[in-house]
Amino acid sequence: MNQTPGPLARLHVLAAGMRAPLHAERRLGLPFDQVWAVVADLEGELPHLLPFVREFRVPAGDSERKSARAVDALGLRGDFAVRLAPGWCLMQSRLVTMGMAAEPDGDGTRFAVCGALRPAALGPVQRGYRRLLGERRARAFFREVERRAALRPPEGGA
Repeated sequence: MNQTPGPLARLHVLAAGMRAPLHAERRLGLPFDQVWAVVADLEGELPHLLPFVREFRVPAGDSERKSARAVDALGLRGDFAVRLAPGWCLMQSRLVTMGMAAEPDGDGTRFAVCGALRPAALGPVQRGYRRLLGERRARAFFREVERRAALRPPEGGA
């Protein structure tokens, strides 16, 4: 019997296919609903999670597929196609792909992130980034997701 792979497995396949310079997974000590509330709030939280993103505008609505516009620290704009569902977020622009995935893990959450530049010509830049900053950037990202999630009340809490 074939089973559909979970969000974490899908993200690992995506990261391997992109040769993502940013790809890591950690267990966070907070419930899935608390962690995912931060991740799913792209407009409110992404600028706090990624220092080079000043603004991320996502139109209101419950659709799983959305269009969004990012503004970076220099004021440059980029349009993104976003796919957002519980445990899965994929954002792609002409230049960048970023994914996040999460699954409940007991009283915590397994959380993974990956990111890559899309143009093949930028492969050497990505390899350099992986060696110099990839793991450090991933650790900072996980710390900030966990910190921001801890500020949110647990599901059903006050």
